[in-house]
Amino acid sequence: MIRIELDHEMFHRHRSVLLTATDMSITTIRLPNRIAVLRIETPRMVLEILPFRGQQVWQAWVDGAPIGMRGMVDTPRATESILETLGAFVYHCGLLGIAAPGPEDDHPLHGELPLAPMDAAWLEVTESPQGTHLMVGGLFEFAKAFRAHYRWSPSVAILAGQTTIEVTARVQNLMASPLPFMYLAHPNFLPVDDGQLVYSAVYSSDHVRVRTSIPAHLGTKPGYKEQLESFRIHPELHHRLSSGIAFDPEVVFEIDYLADSEGFAHSMQLHPDGKADWIAHRPSDCPVAVRWLSRTPEQDCIALAEPATSGLTGYTAERGLGHVPELAPGATWQTTIRLGRLNPEEGVAMRRKIDTLAGRA
Repeated sequence: MIRIELDHEMFHRHRSVLLTATDMSITTIRLPNRIAVLRIETPRMVLEILPFRGQQVWQAWVDGAPIGMRGMVDTPRATESILETLGAFVYHCGLLGIAAPGPEDDHPLHGELPLAPMDAAWLEVTESPQGTHLMVGGLFEFAKAFRAHYRWSPSVAILAGQTTIEVTARVQNLMASPLPFMYLAHPNFLPVDDGQLVYSAVYSSDHVRVRTSIPAHLGTKPGYKEQLESFRIHPELHHRLSSGIAFDPEVVFEIDYLADSEGFAHSMQLHPDGKADWIAHRPSDCPVAVRWLSRTPEQDCIALAEPATSGLTGYTAERGLGHVPELAPGATWQTTIRLGRLNPEEGVAMRRKIDTLAGRA
């Protein structure tokens, strides 16, 4: 195994080669706003990762086509507001709060993790008969008096030749008292017109619940509340992403997922040509899962599943409901999601698996 400790000095205004293997190349660049970008290229997949900025997976391509969301910004912005740099394929949310803060909260939208200034970052490269395996890891230590002290260590792993990645979130409580925490993974795929949503849940309003409350930072248009009401009664109406249906500014569902024998729940966006976008998460780690859709002239995005430890009503409200877990002193919590692109044959097999899990076979 080769391990490379990353340093800001490795990233220059002009792209530089950091490492090459027979089936993988890794280059670095520093944007004009000084954000460091790590670019990983394999025969099928390209990833751009921000190693020192929340370890976001900024963008991903499969066979030359982007699979991540279309936002208002093409490159990451040097800002402290996630709304001013919304465009990443995958980012982490938490740990003092997720989603919008409630009236009694002071945490920023989605917490401190999306743009966390990582204290360290590294690469681990391993050669195997299956190809080159790469893991990008990082470390962020957070301390806030009277509230939290933890070590955050996310990672992204890819195997050359594959079109999926594995993202792991890990947190260790460094306090001598329990740590109440909230976590949400925010993976953002590019919607496909006439794409079909398939996922391991019962398709009913009891198990697929649309959010009818509207966060304060959102404006709405005529017909929006009526659209939410139709989804409340018939959530299956959102399963076909017709180009004529807008999700403006956004529509959010909370979904009760069913897991397979390995503990993973599955979601797919099936493309008209048979390919599929796919994500798998562990409900045992993240008992809440939400789906976010936003299809507007400014942005186009579907978060097929956002696995979370808590709901979206803010830290204080969720804590009052008993929905905020606590991590014992010195203990570690972690979860893993798998996501990426499936070929038509893999999509057919995954759909059969999903439908069997949900009792639709």
